[in-house]
Order: sequence, then structure tokens, then C-alpha cells
Amino acid sequence: MFHVKHSCLAMLLMLVWMSPVHAADRLRIILDWFVNANHEALFVAQYSGAYARQNLDVQFIVPSDPSSPPRLLAAHQADLCISYEPELAMLDAAGLKLVRIGTIEDTPLNALIVLGDGPIKTLADLKGRRIGVSVGATDDALLHAMLATVGLKPSDVTLTEVNFQLEQALMSHRVDAILGGMRNYELIDLQQRGLNPVALFPEEHGVPLYDELILLARQNDAHDPRIRRFLAALQDGTNTLLNHPDEMWQAFIKDHPELDTKLNHAAWFATLPRLAKNPALLDDQRYAAFETFMVAQGVIATALPVSALAVQP
Repeated sequence: MFHVKHSCLAMLLMLVWMSPVHAADRLRIILDWFVNANHEALFVAQYSGAYARQNLDVQFIVPSDPSSPPRLLAAHQADLCISYEPELAMLDAAGLKLVRIGTIEDTPLNALIVLGDGPIKTLADLKGRRIGVSVGATDDALLHAMLATVGLKPSDVTLTEVNFQLEQALMSHRVDAILGGMRNYELIDLQQRGLNPVALFPEEHGVPLYDELILLARQNDAHDPRIRRFLAALQDGTNTLLNHPDEMWQAFIKDHPELDTKLNHAAWFATLPRLAKNPALLDDQRYAAFETFMVAQGVIATALPVSALAVQP
């Protein structure tokens, strides 16, 4: 009897030892820029074990060029990438065949920023002034809509391409205002420098509400089951972040000690109310309204159906 039990036990142990170990499914995501507080929910989902619970091995890729993630995704260099809702129609026009599959931050972050001690107090004061921009067509569309609310035309201002040196251009008085600075970064940095910046928000001046940071997938891969699991994990991570922001900040700077600065700390907490509580949720009406806006601004010729730009996996 003992030998029978011993033999059965040995066989069981051998079967366990021989059983294949199922590795977690890898998911590669190209960030939109260097690691920063806008990505906090993505990293907290990792720190909290949410990805592991969904049997996912999520890997983040930092692009060398912030304009490249959609192109890299279309070229199968990753599974997902981070982008912005205002860019969607232009990506479609470029033939990249990408769709929104999730939302990281569901409120605008972009702002038109001026220095508080300068001559510009309202949008009307922009007449004859220089405005620094860094993106191009989408920022142009936002600016034109904002100017129209006070009776100004695009020709009433001078646009100056400042690449990604928005703050430097404003502080050096190369420009009188900037559009494209984020209210959870550039605005805070200028405040911390004691420059008393004033922000004018697009959604309060003629621009429809839109999602800021979104997740894109290739159209043919939009219903990959890994994506549903990833979005479930991201939702869990977001909830953990909202409940334990201080603890998660400590985990973040342990992982990225180079980001342990006064600005990044402030940005971490300023970003919290901007996070999408349900990353998978798609607001069809919001996306349709923004498409109509882009047509009205002359950025695209025809509004695409939402289903061509965004899906809820």
C-alpha cells in the first residue's frame, strides 16, 4: 500500500514538473513621449499587479520622435500606441488604418498660455500678437476656433513654429502666447517659476470637448482578446491610483528616480482628475461632434463615421 501511494505521488510530481508553464501574453505599447505623469495609470496597473492578474506582460517603448508612434504601430513595431483624439482624422487621412481602443485621459489638457504680467488678458488681446505652436494642423484648428469666438481671424495673429520649446519661447518673449502647453505640466512649471501664467482653455472657447490621451490599435487587431484584458487591468490600476495616489507616487519614483522632482510630483496629482475611470468606454457623440468640428475648421473634407475611428473592444 505504501509503495502504491509512493508511486502515485511520484507520478503526480512528475506530471506537475512536466506540465508546461504558460508564459504571460506580451503586449508592447509605444508611449507618446518620454515617461511622465500622463502615463501614471499605465504604470500603476503594473505596480499593483493588475497586468499580472490578467496574465499580461506589458512592455513600454519610449519613442525617440514623439510624432512617430502611430507610424511605428502601423508598421507592426508594437501592439498599441498612445496618441490624441484630435489627431485621429489626420491619421486616417494618412492611410495608417488605426483606431482608438481605449482612453487614458478623457478631458483636454491643451491650453493657450500667456504670462500674467503681460499685455494679454483675454483672447481679444491676441490681435497682432505672436503665438507659438508645436504641432501644426490640429493646434491651428483649435486656435482658429478660439479666435473666432472674439471675432478674430487667423490673419490677425502670427503663428511661430517653436517645435517643442514652448515654455522657452514664452519666457524669452520670442512669442506672446503658446498653444500646446499642457495644464498639468507647462502651466504648473511656469507657476512654480513664479511667472503667474494665465491659461485660456479651448473647451471654454469654441472647441468641443475631446479625449486627450487615447490608445490606438491597428484596425484589424482592434478586437484582439489581449486588448480587453489590458483595458480591464488599466481600469483596476486607475482605481488603485485614485485610492492610493501617494503610495503609487512612491512606487513610480522608485522605478523612475530621475523623475523625483517638484514639477513631476505636482503633475502626478494634477493629472488624477483627468483620468478615464473606464478606459474602454467610448463616447460616440463626443467623437462625432469633434469630427464635425474638424470639417468646419477645414482640417478634413468629410466627417468619418465614428466606427471608422474608434471602437469599444
